[in-house]
Amino acid sequence: MSLAVDVQLVLGSLELDVEFSVAAGEVLALLGPNGAGKSSTLRCLAGVVPLDGGSIELDDIVVDCPADDVLVAPEHRRVAMVFQDYLLFEHMSVIDNVAFGARARGATKADARRAASQWLARVGLSEHGARRPHSLSGGEAQRVALARALATNPRLLLLDEPLAALDAGARTLMRRDLGQHLSSFDGMTVLVTHDPVDAYALADRVAVVEGGRIVQVGSLAEVTAHPRSRYVADLVGMNLVSGVVRDHLLVTESGGEVVVADAQPGPSFAVIRPQAISLMREAPAGVSARNIWHGVVSDVDVLGERVRVSVAGPLPLTAEITAAALESMRLRPGDGLYLAVKATDIEVYPA
Repeated sequence: MSLAVDVQLVLGSLELDVEFSVAAGEVLALLGPNGAGKSSTLRCLAGVVPLDGGSIELDDIVVDCPADDVLVAPEHRRVAMVFQDYLLFEHMSVIDNVAFGARARGATKADARRAASQWLARVGLSEHGARRPHSLSGGEAQRVALARALATNPRLLLLDEPLAALDAGARTLMRRDLGQHLSSFDGMTVLVTHDPVDAYALADRVAVVEGGRIVQVGSLAEVTAHPRSRYVADLVGMNLVSGVVRDHLLVTESGGEVVVADAQPGPSFAVIRPQAISLMREAPAGVSARNIWHGVVSDVDVLGERVRVSVAGPLPLTAEITAAALESMRLRPGDGLYLAVKATDIEVYPA
């Protein structure tokens, strides 16, 4: 079972033409800037906006195909959506919000509220059923919106910037909680975000959307290492490293070590900008960087005057240098070299 998508749609000046598939249990992130067509794609999947061309097939059932005059109404698709601002009903209690989807699909009030109670327990809000949405924190509202979506037993879950409305502290916590819920969801998930950290933490694959087209698909590590345009390099051009922080040292699963500044102990993500990495042929002496690694050049991508150098080693990283620096250093795949980064140039997020 899977989702097969071929969206062809004209919205004003935007000509949307995207094609992708999502397997059962997989999370695909649509990553890109505002106006690229990400949210419009979600609205087509939800059935709110009909296609001009192409088709959408969910679990071998065609739900939208203009050529065959097929258009399944939103309420008859096994699709649920969590919006950026959650769109909870203020006149309803929390438990009635969560029960709403099941009620709309014909469940009895008792059955819908029973299922809603179970989902509130799963998202840690069992004691909040009688409250109204205006009394909830941002993180609580996000959990209610997620419970409302999942309570309908969807096959396809759509998440439109689900963490964008949260402050930094709540965002970190909810990113972890959302990841746990998605890992146990056996349907397909399409996540829209402009934040590579969210994509790295939550998605199995990333589809980069630019100007209504998918310009690159793969894991975030693959997309970061081999950007196909300057835009993609700017968008996801960072190194994302996961590990556990202890005593200002982040240790990865493979044994790589990164000295970090002002980081709390525990599972974490470290963001290292390629431009912050210095490359040297010889072991550095007298440099201020606390992070120095040895590696081997695995790939060199030239993008005009900018060059991205991928380096294999205990901590695989991609650095960005100028074309002039590449010529001066005469770097080629297979060459050994040293990398250096200051701890203060590394941004760390709790996982």
